[in-house]
Amino acid sequence: MAGEERLRALAAAVPASFGMWEGGGWSKASSGETLPLRDPWSGEHFTTVPAAGLVDVARIVGEAQAVFEGGSWSRLAPTARGRILLAWADLIERNADELAVLVSREMGKPVQQARDFEVVSAVRNLRWYGQLADKLMDDSPRGLQDAVALVTREPLGVVAAITPWNFPLNLAMLKLAPALMAGNSVVLKPALQTSASSLRLAELSSEAGLPDGVLQVVTGRGSTVGSALGRHHGVSCVTFTGSTEIGLQLLGYAAESNGKTVSLELGGKSPNVIFADAPDLERAIDTAAWAFTFNTGQMCTAGSRLFVERSVYDQVVEGLCARVSVLSIGDPLDPGTDLGPLSSRTQRDTVLEYIQSGLRDGATLRTGSEHALDEARSLVAPAVFTGTTTSMQIAREEIFGPVVCVQPFREESEALRLANDTVYGLGASVWTCDVSRIHRMARGINAGNVWVNSYEEGVPSTPFAGRKLSGNGADKGTYALDKYCQLKTTWIALEPGS
Repeated sequence: MAGEERLRALAAAVPASFGMWEGGGWSKASSGETLPLRDPWSGEHFTTVPAAGLVDVARIVGEAQAVFEGGSWSRLAPTARGRILLAWADLIERNADELAVLVSREMGKPVQQARDFEVVSAVRNLRWYGQLADKLMDDSPRGLQDAVALVTREPLGVVAAITPWNFPLNLAMLKLAPALMAGNSVVLKPALQTSASSLRLAELSSEAGLPDGVLQVVTGRGSTVGSALGRHHGVSCVTFTGSTEIGLQLLGYAAESNGKTVSLELGGKSPNVIFADAPDLERAIDTAAWAFTFNTGQMCTAGSRLFVERSVYDQVVEGLCARVSVLSIGDPLDPGTDLGPLSSRTQRDTVLEYIQSGLRDGATLRTGSEHALDEARSLVAPAVFTGTTTSMQIAREEIFGPVVCVQPFREESEALRLANDTVYGLGASVWTCDVSRIHRMARGINAGNVWVNSYEEGVPSTPFAGRKLSGNGADKGTYALDKYCQLKTTWIALEPGS
């Protein structure tokens, strides 16, 4: 990674304004309106993006449909599509510092993490799909005597990808790579505050050779653009990562319009369960601290509910508090920063209100503060609560900040009951040496992802999926292609006796 001086030069060089990415170039909103993006560390408006309206969404979706039907991408040989995706991955890697700085300025992520996680993950997933492009096979059932049946997978058409601000590059690529590999045209609606990094990502795709209009990026307010995409009859699929509330609204928009496919990755309240026989208790404590503080706790899989077997409970709580109390909190452009500011003042106020609600409900704040460390910069110290119950607001609702509730248990059955006492079902972790217990807990926990003696692990080939109010469908691997393709059966009757 570049030195701090170079990083700050890149931050100062961010353009004062961006356009939307449309037809392989920049465009303005038809109204001419723009919206400012605020740096959560400095508090300054550092750039602007167009505020798209209904007319813009209709135009851009129409262009995406025309490009899809024209076949410059949808009918391009899979090998050629794969080469372009791989070239795009190379360009992202070469521009890693610039992209990391953009993410850091947009939402306060420490620049080292923005590069080492965001950019690296985006490149890794894009390369995986680029390499997969020409390796998938269609099906032909065996045993038919008088016919041949061909089962083929075809692209849907226009995919609307709506992405959040907490991991703007990685989560966008989890949608863009498989949707494009399958031959679709994609309209990307990034979260307003992280639009700049998504726009630069799209610009690099054009440099890699992606045909004009295959990937469009429309910016603006979610209430306008997101709902318009959800209702548009020209959109065949909406893939969304974000809040449960908005995800459910998108299901309604699909019902109001053309019954389009809606794939959702929503909120979480993930349990992290530590048994006394964890193979390395100190590592389990280290990981538990990381699980609720990484990205300043702003991730849907945050390990925000920590359940610890009674015999090691005090040791875990003390170790957890000790670890988070020494984390460096500050300037995200400083490569030594562990936690940057929360993404906005609104998010800061939301997190502080949750902390205060925990105190009102009688929980004990073992470390952290109910006040911001720096009001101007939205800095909040990691908060460790004990004395919590599963009925408390802080134990039931997704906070999206560095807050964890630690609760003891005595029996495996109690741990399983506590882990499943949530409306969400995204991630969970179990720490134990008992192989039978590993399988019992993994089978019993109602979540799409269960990590054993680890947390938030995976590779591009393994699916990432939620249950209950954490969503439906899967990202990653060949499993993600299910939502970006439609099946066709071609039945060919054979001449008698042939």
